[in-house]
Formats: sequence, C-alpha cells, structure tokens
Amino acid sequence: MPTEGWVVVGLDNGGNKNNATVLDPSGRFLVDELIESPSRVTEGPDVAVEALVLSFEDVLRRTGIARERVRAVGLDTPGPASAEGVVSSRGSTNFAHPGWRSFDFRGALEKRLSLPVVYNNDGNAAALYAHYQLFGPLAAQRASISAIIGTGLGGGVIEKGQVIKGASGFAGELGHVHVPMHGLLEEGQPLPHCNCGFDADAESVASLTGIEKNLLPFWLSRYPGHELHRSESMARAAKLVRGYGESGDEMALRIFEQQAKAVGRLFTIAANFTDPDAYFLGGGVVEAAPHFREWFIAKVRENTALKEEQAAVARFEVVPHLDMAGARGAAIAALERIHAR
Repeated sequence: MPTEGWVVVGLDNGGNKNNATVLDPSGRFLVDELIESPSRVTEGPDVAVEALVLSFEDVLRRTGIARERVRAVGLDTPGPASAEGVVSSRGSTNFAHPGWRSFDFRGALEKRLSLPVVYNNDGNAAALYAHYQLFGPLAAQRASISAIIGTGLGGGVIEKGQVIKGASGFAGELGHVHVPMHGLLEEGQPLPHCNCGFDADAESVASLTGIEKNLLPFWLSRYPGHELHRSESMARAAKLVRGYGESGDEMALRIFEQQAKAVGRLFTIAANFTDPDAYFLGGGVVEAAPHFREWFIAKVRENTALKEEQAAVARFEVVPHLDMAGARGAAIAALERIHAR
C-alpha cells in the first residue's frame, strides 16, 4: 500500500452522538464538518459498538475512502475508563446500562473492525487536538494542559506531544485535583462537594454541576430578588446563568469569577509540576459571546500564579473546534501510534 494512500479514522463516542473524521499521513483532515450519528449507548455495549461501526462506515462513504486504506482507528469516550478503554466496574453517567460495567470498549471495537484501535478518554483527545492545532510541527517539543468546563471538568495533560495517562489511565483527571478554597469562597459559603465524593476539588466549582449543586444555591441566598428564583428547578436555573453573565448580571459574574479562580488555581498547580507552554480552556463558558469569553480568560490568567519566567512564555488559548476536537484528537493519537512503530 503506498504511503500516501492510507488514512486513519477518528471516532468520538458521546452520551447521545458519535462523531467521525478521517486523517491522512500528512496530518490533513479530510472532513471539515460534523459527521454525527446516534451513539445509542443507553441501549448497552453491543448496540453501541454497532453504532460506532455505522459511524465508521458512514464517514468513509462520505469521503470516498475505501475501507482497505484505513490503517488504524482512534476512539475516545467519556470516562471513567482505563488507559486501554475498559469501562469502570461501576459504570458512569454515560455508561449506566449494567452491560457496560468492566466492558472492554476498545477491544470490542477492534475485534469488530479487524483494525488496531487506539483509545483515549474524551478530555485527553480534545486536549491532544488543541495541542497539535496550536503547535503544529513543534507539537512533539511542547507541553500543554487543557481544562474543559462542561457538566463536569475534563481535559488532559500533554507532554512532548503525548497524552500523559499514568499507570492505570487516570492521570490528567483535572476536575478531581484539590484546589485551595481560601480567598475563593465568600464568608459563610459552604465547602463545595463533588459527585466523585471529594470536597473542594476543581470540578466542585468549575462545572455546570458545580453551579447547580454548590455555587448557585449560595448566591441566590445573597440575591433574594434575582429572576432565577422563578426557575422551575435549580438544574434549569444553572443552565441559564451563562446568559445572565453575558448580559453583565452581577450575581452571574460573581459565580463565574469563582469558577475562574478555581481554574486559575488548578493551572497554578499544573505550572509547578508540568510547567506547560500553553494553558487551554474549553467548554460552554468560552463558547459564549466574545466579550464574556475574553473577560473569563483574563480572570483565569489573573488567578494563575506563574513565575516571571513562566509568565513570559505561557500562552492562554481556547480549545478550537470543540465539537470536533474529540474525533480529531482520537485520529491524531492513532496516527502518532503508527508513526511511532
């Protein structure tokens, strides 16, 4: 098979949708749009694996790529899962069906496709794409950290162009790093609790769940006349906070300032153990109106305590194309695995 003829496929498995892309050996993506299909993960692993196979076949059909040209597949999924793509024995929010417990997702897809499958969790895949997108040919010489604020707080740590996974695959679980709360919480504000069982980790503040469970109930008690008191539930109100922040609402801005402080403190910790070249932010808070995005990034940077030498070279960037970043990062991981052989 001629070198210029082969490709890798990236598959991003989500709670509702799969997304797919194709990457050639030069690092050029052959797909410049979302190619989505139902993930069907709620129906169990057998159905979900077949749904990924359909996604794989669909992206090849749309790009006119013969199956024989595919050298490897990159797969990313929500966590928690091991470094080799075995779902946690306890399942997870996205893998609630009992059949998912301890299921070897990577191995099952590899067997079904008869192709090598390289696995990353979705945060690591997005972090890898952001890293390569920013640094290009210098990616293998650079380090970065990404924090993606969504329902939880995901992301990853990249060193010399490689995802840091650790012995069991749980390195880079940034949301569950404890961050100092002194100077972040207001007087009388309860210590935030995370669904993982920890108190005062980054996710307990910097996530949609953190807003719903920890921040918003406190701040509504301080703003008794706020319109969000009229929301039918705290979950619904939490989803509306960003819109209020974009409009300059005082309470919403105080909530997001606490989130920025948490992320800044997380990045400060990272600066002391990885000293990255770049700090990436992703998620809804930076997909907002440009003025709000720039305000939030500035607040994160203000709360990231860097040494003078670090501050001179550090870059604060947004994870690009977040809706496609998972599939693209998965494809990059597969391509890098081939190049490393």
